Amino acid sequence: MFDACEGVQQQMMKFGVSPSKVQVVFLSHLHADHFLGLLGFVQSQNLMARREQLLIVGPKGTKDFFEAIFSNKQLSAQFPIKYKEATRETKVFENDLFAVTAFPVKHAGAALGYAVECHSYRRYQEDKARAAGIRGILFTILAEKKEVVVDGKKVKYDDVTYLQEGKKFVYSGDTMPCPSVVQHAQGADLLIHESTFGEDQKDIAAEKRHSTAGQAAHQAKKAKAKKLLLIHISNRYEDRKVLLEEAAKVFPETLLAAEGLEIEV
Repeated sequence: MFDACEGVQQQMMKFGVSPSKVQVVFLSHLHADHFLGLLGFVQSQNLMARREQLLIVGPKGTKDFFEAIFSNKQLSAQFPIKYKEATRETKVFENDLFAVTAFPVKHAGAALGYAVECHSYRRYQEDKARAAGIRGILFTILAEKKEVVVDGKKVKYDDVTYLQEGKKFVYSGDTMPCPSVVQHAQGADLLIHESTFGEDQKDIAAEKRHSTAGQAAHQAKKAKAKKLLLIHISNRYEDRKVLLEEAAKVFPETLLAAEGLEIEV
């Protein structure tokens, strides 16, 4: 989970995502609108008798901050919580499917962005596999043993498969335009970038170290990303399509975040 706004567990349940499956929370920074939901999340997990460890990743100060909060008896977690802090570009998490790298961004105080890169993997070329006589359980056996004999002929796994490049998406967190986002979003399938303001408020955006929708679009264009998703939009914009139009002029493959939105990459 990337950041935890207030009531995040309610939204997860609303859209069919089980909170108990969350293993890691990646916090971009320690402003309240990005972590308040974590307090309720922990209490809900207590009620569900969670026993699995929760990893909280964030900028410097994250561990001390939350240890102080959870030291309160009424707020304490009834399951283990581990912390990992990043002050520079560093890999902060990896499993069999993907790796997550944290990197500094420019916001008020210590702040991070995150790049998620799925591992490359091999996929069957159906036509070659079928032509070689691979059927049913033989797909599983070939994947495990890397070769099988079919009708007296040896079939190698590499001969009927190809390497599928893993997908990549980048989450900017709160930030003004900065080179680190462009660097880590190079060729990304999806760049999720904050766009708090429109160009009409670019001076305020700079003052508060946020980005405009147009600036987010320029970041995506420089990075040669495939898609851009605009998030973290100020409530002053009743019609958020204004920001979408602003960004799309620079980077046509732009989407506007909405509750329950699912994006295929």
